[in-house]
Amino acid sequence: MTDTSQIREHMEVIGADGVHVGTVDRIEGDRIKLTKKDSGAQIEGATGAHENHHHFISTGLVAEIEGDKVRLSATAANAVTFEEEGDE
Repeated sequence: MTDTSQIREHMEVIGADGVHVGTVDRIEGDRIKLTKKDSGAQIEGATGAHENHHHFISTGLVAEIEGDKVRLSATAANAVTFEEEGDE
Protein backbone atom coordinates (compact mmCIF):
# COMPACT_ATOMS: atom_id res chain seq x y z
CA MET A 1 0.00 0.00 0.00
CA THR A 2 1.21 3.49 -0.87
CA ASP A 3 1.98 5.97 1.92
CA THR A 4 -0.64 8.63 1.19
CA SER A 5 0.82 10.91 3.87
CA GLN A 6 3.30 11.95 1.15
CA ILE A 7 0.49 13.55 -0.89
CA ARG A 8 0.74 17.34 -0.78
CA GLU A 9 -1.20 20.34 -2.07
CA HIS A 10 -0.66 21.17 -5.76
CA MET A 11 0.59 17.70 -6.72
CA GLU A 12 -0.65 16.51 -10.11
CA VAL A 13 -2.96 13.49 -10.12
CA ILE A 14 -2.54 11.28 -13.19
CA GLY A 15 -4.16 8.07 -14.33
CA ALA A 16 -2.30 4.80 -14.88
CA ASP A 17 -2.12 5.88 -18.52
CA GLY A 18 -0.29 9.12 -17.62
CA VAL A 19 -3.29 11.35 -18.46
CA HIS A 20 -3.94 14.33 -16.17
CA VAL A 21 -6.90 13.80 -13.79
CA GLY A 22 -6.60 16.86 -11.57
CA THR A 23 -4.58 18.77 -9.00
CA VAL A 24 -4.54 18.03 -5.27
CA ASP A 25 -6.23 20.63 -3.09
CA ARG A 26 -5.80 18.56 0.08
CA ILE A 27 -6.45 15.18 1.72
CA GLU A 28 -9.75 14.80 3.54
CA GLY A 29 -9.95 11.51 5.40
CA ASP A 30 -9.46 8.74 2.86
CA ARG A 31 -10.11 10.97 -0.16
CA ILE A 32 -8.05 13.34 -2.28
CA LYS A 33 -9.87 16.63 -2.77
CA LEU A 34 -9.09 18.05 -6.21
CA THR A 35 -9.02 21.79 -6.90
CA LYS A 36 -12.18 23.30 -8.40
CA LYS A 37 -10.39 24.89 -11.35
CA ASP A 38 -8.63 21.67 -12.32
CA SER A 39 -10.89 18.86 -11.32
CA GLY A 40 -11.01 16.48 -14.25
CA ALA A 41 -13.40 18.46 -16.47
CA GLN A 42 -11.02 18.19 -19.43
CA ILE A 43 -10.82 14.39 -19.48
CA GLU A 44 -12.24 12.90 -22.66
CA GLY A 45 -15.23 10.74 -21.84
CA ALA A 46 -15.99 12.53 -18.56
CA THR A 47 -19.70 13.00 -18.05
CA GLY A 48 -21.88 15.14 -15.82
CA ALA A 49 -21.36 18.65 -14.53
CA HIS A 50 -17.65 18.68 -13.72
CA GLU A 51 -17.15 22.41 -13.30
CA ASN A 52 -17.31 24.89 -10.42
CA HIS A 53 -17.12 22.41 -7.58
CA HIS A 54 -14.62 20.06 -6.00
CA HIS A 55 -14.20 16.42 -6.93
CA PHE A 56 -12.80 13.69 -4.71
CA ILE A 57 -10.77 10.58 -5.55
CA SER A 58 -10.41 7.72 -3.07
CA THR A 59 -6.88 7.24 -1.77
CA GLY A 60 -7.53 3.56 -2.43
CA LEU A 61 -6.93 4.31 -6.12
CA VAL A 62 -3.40 5.60 -5.49
CA ALA A 63 -0.85 3.24 -7.02
CA GLU A 64 2.28 5.26 -6.28
CA ILE A 65 3.72 8.70 -5.70
CA GLU A 66 6.37 9.76 -8.19
CA GLY A 67 8.03 13.04 -7.23
CA ASP A 68 5.29 15.66 -7.53
CA LYS A 69 2.77 13.30 -9.18
CA VAL A 70 0.16 10.99 -7.69
CA ARG A 71 -0.33 8.04 -10.05
CA LEU A 72 -3.62 6.17 -9.83
CA SER A 73 -4.17 2.46 -10.45
CA ALA A 74 -6.99 3.28 -12.91
CA THR A 75 -6.75 5.10 -16.23
CA ALA A 76 -7.87 8.73 -16.21
CA ALA A 77 -11.11 7.90 -18.03
CA ASN A 78 -11.91 5.15 -15.52
CA ALA A 79 -10.85 7.24 -12.52
CA VAL A 80 -13.47 9.89 -13.27
CA THR A 81 -16.16 7.23 -12.96
CA PHE A 82 -15.02 6.76 -9.34
CA GLU A 83 -14.99 10.51 -8.57
CA GLU A 84 -17.32 11.94 -5.98
CA GLU A 85 -18.57 15.49 -6.38
CA GLY A 86 -18.86 18.11 -3.65
CA ASP A 87 -20.53 21.51 -3.41
CA GLU A 88 -17.82 23.23 -1.41
